[in-house]
Amino acid sequence: MQIITGRVWKYGDDINTDVIFPGKYTYTVTDPGEMAKIAFEDLDPNFAKQVRPGDIIVAGKNFGCGSSREQAAFCFKYAQVGAVVARSFSRLYFRNCINAGLPALTLPQSPDIFQSGETISVDLQKGIIRCTAGEYSFPPLPEAVLGIFLEGGLIPYTRKALGFSNTQSAEEKAGE
Repeated sequence: MQIITGRVWKYGDDINTDVIFPGKYTYTVTDPGEMAKIAFEDLDPNFAKQVRPGDIIVAGKNFGCGSSREQAAFCFKYAQVGAVVARSFSRLYFRNCINAGLPALTLPQSPDIFQSGETISVDLQKGIIRCTAGEYSFPPLPEAVLGIFLEGGLIPYTRKALGFSNTQSAEEKAGE
């Protein structure tokens, strides 16, 4: 997953968490498949029906502003979105993306350089995005953050770092 290739879904500034994952579902929808079906329900009703694995959301400034609900990051992960590229992110949303293992990449030129529907590629390790308009660099990811993205989220990354298998409990690990 170091290179992500997908179609662009282009949006503007100040996309808030209530638009990403409507608050009315916060305590009632917990199934990953159902969460994916709700993504952008009010902003773009076609998104959840047409998004394909690896597709990339691009947006302007302040993406993920609003409440700190983690479902707004996880619904995209469950929809198999490859990455979110924005001019800037809400601090809490950015952290929720890291926890979810969803690459959230800051690019000052976003979304202006992208065309809706074009196929772009993101090289996480080299910090390069390639699109029709050219090749653009984003700030290098710290090694630990890259590791979290490559492992699929903070929990799988931590389990691996502690030497747990995907199915092994703490009690089983202690008995080794």
